[in-house]
Amino acid sequence: MSPPVRGARTRRIEDRPFVTGTGRYVEDVVADGALHAAFVRSPVAHGRIESIDTAGAATLSKVVGVYTASDLGLAPQRKEPHPPGFARPPLADEVVRFVGEPVLVIVAETKADAVDAAELVTVDYAGLPVVVDPLAALEEDSALLFPAEGTNVVWEEGYGFDDEVLQGAEVVVSGRFLNQRVAPVPMEVSGALAIPSSEGGLTMWVPCQAPFTVRRQVAAALGLTEEKVRVVAPSIGGSFGSRIDPYPEQLVVAAVALKLGRPVRFTETRTENMMTMRHGRGQIQDVAIAARRDGTLLGLEVRIVADAGAYPAIGATLPELTGKMASGVYRIPKIAFKATSVVTNTTPVGSYRGAGRPEATALIERIMDMLAKELNVDPVELRRRNFIPKGDFPYTTAAGATYDSGDYDRALEEAIGLAGYQDLRNQQQIRREQGQRKQLGIGISCYIELTGSGSEYAKVEVGGDGRVTVTTGTTPHGQGHETAWAQIVAGVLSVPLEAIQVVHSDTGVVARGDGTMGSRSLQLGGSAVLHASSALLEKGKQLAAHFLQVPVEEVELLPDGRIGSAGKEDCSLAWAELAAAASDEHRIPAGMAPGLYGIADFEQEESTYPFGAHVAVVEVDTETGEVRLLRLAAVDDCGYILNPTLVEGQVQGGIAQGAGQALFEEVLYDDGGNPLTSNLASYSIAGAPDLPSFDTAFTETPTPLNSLGAKGVGESGTIGSTPAIQNAVVDALSHMGVAHIDMPLLPHRVWQAIQEAKSTGTS
Repeated sequence: MSPPVRGARTRRIEDRPFVTGTGRYVEDVVADGALHAAFVRSPVAHGRIESIDTAGAATLSKVVGVYTASDLGLAPQRKEPHPPGFARPPLADEVVRFVGEPVLVIVAETKADAVDAAELVTVDYAGLPVVVDPLAALEEDSALLFPAEGTNVVWEEGYGFDDEVLQGAEVVVSGRFLNQRVAPVPMEVSGALAIPSSEGGLTMWVPCQAPFTVRRQVAAALGLTEEKVRVVAPSIGGSFGSRIDPYPEQLVVAAVALKLGRPVRFTETRTENMMTMRHGRGQIQDVAIAARRDGTLLGLEVRIVADAGAYPAIGATLPELTGKMASGVYRIPKIAFKATSVVTNTTPVGSYRGAGRPEATALIERIMDMLAKELNVDPVELRRRNFIPKGDFPYTTAAGATYDSGDYDRALEEAIGLAGYQDLRNQQQIRREQGQRKQLGIGISCYIELTGSGSEYAKVEVGGDGRVTVTTGTTPHGQGHETAWAQIVAGVLSVPLEAIQVVHSDTGVVARGDGTMGSRSLQLGGSAVLHASSALLEKGKQLAAHFLQVPVEEVELLPDGRIGSAGKEDCSLAWAELAAAASDEHRIPAGMAPGLYGIADFEQEESTYPFGAHVAVVEVDTETGEVRLLRLAAVDDCGYILNPTLVEGQVQGGIAQGAGQALFEEVLYDDGGNPLTSNLASYSIAGAPDLPSFDTAFTETPTPLNSLGAKGVGESGTIGSTPAIQNAVVDALSHMGVAHIDMPLLPHRVWQAIQEAKSTGTS
């Protein structure tokens, strides 16, 4: 099996619709006679629904229906492994548990009428005690979101506490770190269009990452067989992990469409999106690291309290990945880890770019810098002393992860070379000696990431016109799958890219698939395309041998893209000729299915572990606390690189989001559970003026786990950049006695840290 040519900087095939404005999003899908849905949402964080008065809304002439939880009868949605008592009703039933939770839906002939009718609904709430702080949710006298459960704890896991991991150390450094809650903020807000069929099923247009997952859950909610539900994901304006499972509003829209026998559509507002789309991160981390005076690591202890929000979804179990990745890139003989996830009266937490792994890198890289400061060792040198050597792979950590391959020292060496590390340290020393107002900070982050594992489907077929159709179970939303999959097919079959079409994201056309998340696409989806292409090539050789009447051993793919015998003149066929002949069941060999295609379900049981090193350079104004990111040098290793342009795009976008968390982004609530960051005026995201150009480079350490040697890269930039920037800001002020500052590194927070250092006399 021959992988495609390495390093091909093929231009993205899929970009033309987006740059010309012809991409079709859910709102662009035409559905004649479609009704519009609007939701009445809870304005209180915790309360009992005493009464609902819909009389005013029902009087509007264009209102078609008003539905509460009891009207639709949708079962609460439970996310494994959480107890059934914590399941979430699609519409609030008796109790509301966060601001923005949908209570009822109004369906009208126009969107304006639905929104106007929603304003006429009156809901009376009896207020209940509110808990927003996850630490407070653990206290014995805390308000309970689910009193019948008797606890706010929804998930707990730990390992390693049988060993005294900190014993025998010459140095122990500890700290409490906040990995703050952030919002995904995709450019396209959430929504859905549900079109019922005459056979009792429906088609749903949904911006999602996993159409088959959405189909399965919609069918289960409506009591339909999966065959009766078709899910199509058109153009998607950003996901970042937030669109894997369907949202309650999407289930409600499907139920109402089926009930009324008419298409129903819904598009949320930006404020609704900020209040209801699953948030990310949300961990409080207590970390202690033990070492010898020479810097040798001896043990690590981590205790995490994670905020699951009002209803436990996937976010409640993401600390499991934090625990698995706690060792980072280092040899740590003993690790003790415990995570406790609790519910609070806030928006539920889910996957967000990196999903549990950035939190692990943040804690280990922050504590490594604190240890370096304590030992008076350069942070680069401390990391070098403790790297897992490249000759030790596969390597199983004390956290139970088995790393497939790595060369961490090389990545760090290239990163500090790219950044000009020693010159930066010299510049920093000059500024410190001169007492300049603006101090320079240099931050290091060495990360490892967990990607892949699972299975994916692909079919590659040649038509009678010679065009190739690739059908994939992956669902791209910016990654460049159409380009990448076409490159793979072109490399295997020697056909031009313009002759290849990639079909995806439609359960009515694609046989199966797990979708796109967890940086799995190239190693699983791409490998499936590679195997399917190779299967097609093998079938093509057998058919060519049959039609040309030559031994199959003589048949090969010729340099001109035809298939046949290289040693005989006029003994070859074009792909179009071969496909046309293969479609005639009377001409093909007995027992062979008609058509020229290959199918593959590629499975990779183990995860791959991409890695890298980032160096951030910041300037901190010591009088105002303002932070300016000057440079970020990133060296990432995702194994085999199919298309450097696509890889660079993923890393650049990831770094921007990682920088956003480090510097600007934080979801905030007041003590009453009211969101303080419910729009883009109050929630800051990084824009182009806020960030410098990033310096990127790559090393390639292939994995043995798939035919391409590929690892994931979609989340790497986010994982490596955040702690590098945080470390850089603390480094800029470390000579003043500042030991730690929690993210986001906003001016008032940085200024306060400086003042506290001055007041304690450590500056």
